Amino acid sequence: PESGVDQWAVGTLKFEGGIVAQISTGVGVSQTNVVEIFGSNGSIILPEPYVANRSGAVPGKIIVRVNGKDEEVIELPSAVTSYAYEADVCGRAIMARQQQAAAPAMTWDDSLGNLRAQDAWREAIGLTYESEKPAALGKITPAGRKLARRADAIIPDGHIDGLDKPISRLIMGVDNQQTITHGQAVFDDYFMRGGNTFDTAFVYGQIRSTVLGQWINARGVRDDVVVIAKGAHTPMCYPEALVSQLDEQLKWLNIDYADIYMMHRDNPDIPVGRFIDTLNDLVKAGKIKVFGGSNWSLDRVKKANAYAKKKGLQGFSVVSNNLSLAEMVKPVWAGCLHVHDAASRAYLKRSGLALLPWSSQARGFFVPEISHPDIRKDTSLVESWYSEDNFRRQARAIEVAKKKGCQPINVALAWVLHQPFPTFPLIGPRQISETRSCFEALKVKLTAKECKYLNLEI
Repeated sequence: PESGVDQWAVGTLKFEGGIVAQISTGVGVSQTNVVEIFGSNGSIILPEPYVANRSGAVPGKIIVRVNGKDEEVIELPSAVTSYAYEADVCGRAIMARQQQAAAPAMTWDDSLGNLRAQDAWREAIGLTYESEKPAALGKITPAGRKLARRADAIIPDGHIDGLDKPISRLIMGVDNQQTITHGQAVFDDYFMRGGNTFDTAFVYGQIRSTVLGQWINARGVRDDVVVIAKGAHTPMCYPEALVSQLDEQLKWLNIDYADIYMMHRDNPDIPVGRFIDTLNDLVKAGKIKVFGGSNWSLDRVKKANAYAKKKGLQGFSVVSNNLSLAEMVKPVWAGCLHVHDAASRAYLKRSGLALLPWSSQARGFFVPEISHPDIRKDTSLVESWYSEDNFRRQARAIEVAKKKGCQPINVALAWVLHQPFPTFPLIGPRQISETRSCFEALKVKLTAKECKYLNLEI
């Protein structure tokens, strides 16, 4: 903290299979640059693993010690410097039109994995540089320019009745960004790709709403973005809690109003009229523009809108229940509802009510590497999405993806986007690569027949 530089640090890394590694680094202390690997039958030592001599070649050496045997020293002669090796490897990959060099060169996954490990290391020791603190956040991005959409960005053009702003087809979930460093990276990228709508909730906690609010105000984009606030989650699902939680969340976000407000759950013991009256009071007070419900039965939504129409009041404009190509077998969380059934989708088509579906990609079910009948590590994934019909849908998504030159998960999200009623899927990327993957779905075009085929309707 005194110098603002990470003068030295030590860490312990844990890997699958019970492997443990100790690492250390620093500019403030002289250390021995050596790699030692210990096992039950001996050790392997690399005396100089990080050779960076610019003036001349440095031979490599590996020392192998096996219990009960003589030490073996493997000499690795070198005619050029390590920099020359790196340049040659890079050059061969470029000439071969490869995006990354062949083994044993590091892959992109290796590089990104190292960066994630460094981020976790810094988080563990509480290291935040001055340039990463909220006070340093402004209108200029880390790239040195004002935040703006990319030339190839998909301009938000969605419409919700009663809302005076366009809404992007994909909505960014604000349920995992714990620091402004993480938040500004994913929010900037999402905005530059054409995203403008952010989903927050009281139960997600103060930190995440605060991070989003800091980003919105620092970047000066409040008039360009749509903010969704959610509250009244069970067991606090009653009108009075709805009001107090919204007031609290607006303070966290440091904004005057939410563009869209959704009750996070329903309370069937309370007449719908009480909720509609309270929500209309919030509209009149200028605290929200439009409203709806998350995990509300469509029967209750109908009753709420019937009451609103009878009283000449504003009714639900949106509903946020689950919809994905995979039909939810068991609720992901208690009280969750889906609208995958034909009757629910038919009602949404007739009513024109906008759907903001959560878990729109079935929490990764359409990534074959993590979702397969023989892969059962993720208990929630198995319980909520594993079924014979869903694996048939997955197989068809894989088939269609091959024809269209994209990933199965892109096809699955495209199916949600191609419903015959307004859909604005919620996505929950933890990193920029996941946002990029989600936006690929916007490029996938499906016919009505393909949508029926994917959902086992033909």
